[in-house]
Amino acid sequence: MSSKNLTSNDFEAQCLGENVHPSPMATECFCDSYERLLYHSSLNEIQQRIANNSEPLSFEVAGPRRNIFFDPAKIACGIVTCGGLCPGTNDVIRAIVMSLYHHYGVQNIYGFRYGYEGLVASYGHKPLKLTTELVSRIGESGGTILGSSRGHQDPAEMVSMLSELNIGILFTIGGDGTLRGAAKIAEEIARQGKSISVIGIPKTIDNDISYLQTTFGFETAVSEARRSTYAAHTEALGARNGVGLVKLMGRDSGFIAAYTAMADCQVNYCLIPEAPFTVAGLLADLETRIRQRGHAVIVVAEGAGQELMTASDQVDASGNKKLADIGVFLKEKIMAHFAEIGLEMTLKYIDPSYTIRSQPANPHDTTFCLSLGQNAAHAGMAGRTNMVVGFWNHQFVHVPIKLATSSRKKIDPVGRLWSSVISSTGQPAKL
Repeated sequence: MSSKNLTSNDFEAQCLGENVHPSPMATECFCDSYERLLYHSSLNEIQQRIANNSEPLSFEVAGPRRNIFFDPAKIACGIVTCGGLCPGTNDVIRAIVMSLYHHYGVQNIYGFRYGYEGLVASYGHKPLKLTTELVSRIGESGGTILGSSRGHQDPAEMVSMLSELNIGILFTIGGDGTLRGAAKIAEEIARQGKSISVIGIPKTIDNDISYLQTTFGFETAVSEARRSTYAAHTEALGARNGVGLVKLMGRDSGFIAAYTAMADCQVNYCLIPEAPFTVAGLLADLETRIRQRGHAVIVVAEGAGQELMTASDQVDASGNKKLADIGVFLKEKIMAHFAEIGLEMTLKYIDPSYTIRSQPANPHDTTFCLSLGQNAAHAGMAGRTNMVVGFWNHQFVHVPIKLATSSRKKIDPVGRLWSSVISSTGQPAKL
């Protein structure tokens, strides 16, 4: 991600005002507002900025503040989940509720049902009162107890409901589209001159939000995806000239496919949106491998090879372009090719997408979600707004929504990660 044109102001999280209330937290592990974490980890990059009379870029460090903006006894808080399902969403909800109640004594916490629809009165979704008892074991289940949806709602109507319920902090759990929606809500709040904090918790199983090291659910997704590649390899070995084809999530970024390929050394081809390939190149190399080794496993991200198929003008409720099915496309092309050359083969096609995203989080993601939720509660109580809780260089930080949504994080096709994938699979650098 290029940062040449960015300034220190681009990394500043907004604040609603002065923190005048002593925190009720029983801890001495408070975080000072002046604590910063460097964006660049390379000494050369830092020295270059200094040489150009530019201040090194840095994030505000997340954590509880000694003084907070809101009086916990006088506010309510709200949580909303949007977009597709992702392992760990319930864990984040639980962590926010537990932190607000046990750390700050907030009594009224509402869960808005079915995404941003729940913030519009005309939809008729009654808010769910979230208690510590209700959320105590929700992390054991996948999905979200609040339900989810996609689509655009009127920010003014949503702010109206927040005001009616005396909501002081709105926690939005979602991906790029959700965060853009949260930014519009924050802008409408500012336009109306209200003091309502909007805190985003980035939820994207694709791990594709910029200026974040990783997002929750990604590690669980890779772990579950590996089960599918194992099955594909077993099927390929069990048949003469067997091919296992696995389609994984990744609309614009191939991180799940790439990490799954590295996690399972039996994967022979990894196809991602960032590294274009040709059908002819893939088929030629696949034919050579089948003749020599008798089996192969192919992993393809859902957004890969879209330029090879008929483009669609349709979009989903979030405005995302509907993708053509690269898995079915490759299945048909591979089978037709081997039939044409008269080489008998067996292909097994696996699409585990909904199975993966509906899983509960694994232990690592569960603990990660706990910290995300706690730091989101701390940020909101300290009056931060229009920001997401991020993870950078193994520390939690405050990232302005505008910065996080400024571009889509992708794999560099000439970078070290992709080089490692190529080395692991043994596929040609260019197909």
